Amino acid sequence: MILFLFTITLLISAAFTRHFCHPKTIVCILDQPNERSLHTQPTPSTGGLAIIVALVFASFLTQLVYPIGPILINISLSVLLIASISLLDDWRHVAILQRLSIHFLAAYLLLWTNDFWITELVFPYFTWQLPLWIQIVFSVLFVVWMVNLYNFMDGMDGFAGGMAVFGFGTMAILGGLAEHVTFMLLNLLVVGAVLGFLIFNFPPAKIFMGDLGASTLGLLAVTFILWAKQQHIFALWIGLLLFSPFIIDATATLLRRLLQGEKIWLAHKTHYYQRLVEFGWGHKRTVLCEYGLMALCGLSAIWSTYLPMHGQWVLLACWAFIYGGLIYFVNQLKCDA
Repeated sequence: MILFLFTITLLISAAFTRHFCHPKTIVCILDQPNERSLHTQPTPSTGGLAIIVALVFASFLTQLVYPIGPILINISLSVLLIASISLLDDWRHVAILQRLSIHFLAAYLLLWTNDFWITELVFPYFTWQLPLWIQIVFSVLFVVWMVNLYNFMDGMDGFAGGMAVFGFGTMAILGGLAEHVTFMLLNLLVVGAVLGFLIFNFPPAKIFMGDLGASTLGLLAVTFILWAKQQHIFALWIGLLLFSPFIIDATATLLRRLLQGEKIWLAHKTHYYQRLVEFGWGHKRTVLCEYGLMALCGLSAIWSTYLPMHGQWVLLACWAFIYGGLIYFVNQLKCDA
């Protein structure tokens, strides 16, 4: 039955994505290239709608087969807020303060209705209990940042979709290892919905997911990470490791732009993956290298569940070294160009 639900989700997503690829569809929204874009042709950006439609249908069908309970409704409320403001932003630009206000509302709603607050930071051999005010501020900012960074990183063919397949796919495996069927199934549904879209988004992309798809996937990613932490499926740091190809790039780029005095709310082309494309690697070579990085993160996350405490610290240290080396490598490419 799980395989059936996964397949149905994939087929629905693929069918709607294929339909939305045609510019004459009623809901067509074209992404016009500009000086900050990596693409050169007007491209439909309604792929996110296909992902959402597939997930809604699959969730309804899943509820009939595997009653999930109130958590599905609670998650759906926040998803509805994020999806609505993102679709509006795709169709007609929404001011940043208006978007962020909805993001903060959706974040608080998600945390409050599901009791997903980050009350402590747990690392191998070390646990830091957070004061109440830090719990609230840190939890809300974490959700809002994940929603926005996923959107920031959706700027290359096949990139955001690939991150979703590897990230949610690995979380499904970890849910299966923990014998949490509901968690595993919902992650697999996301993978199916994104795979149906990725068929048409892989370089050269015929369609983009737009803010609707990227922001919703960012919200779902942080939702499942917090849910896994709450249910002791895996620790928070493992979830961060899974999505670290996006988290490290977006966070390091933001900090660098802040230090350089740039206006961080303006669009740009200085993410590390964008710089690789601009340097001459192209979409396909860059995204395939990123897929390799994502796969290694997923394998490391699974491996970490079998490691002793000191082994987990060694794993974290290795990844810190790897990302430091990758950042240095890209910076050197820029200097040599």
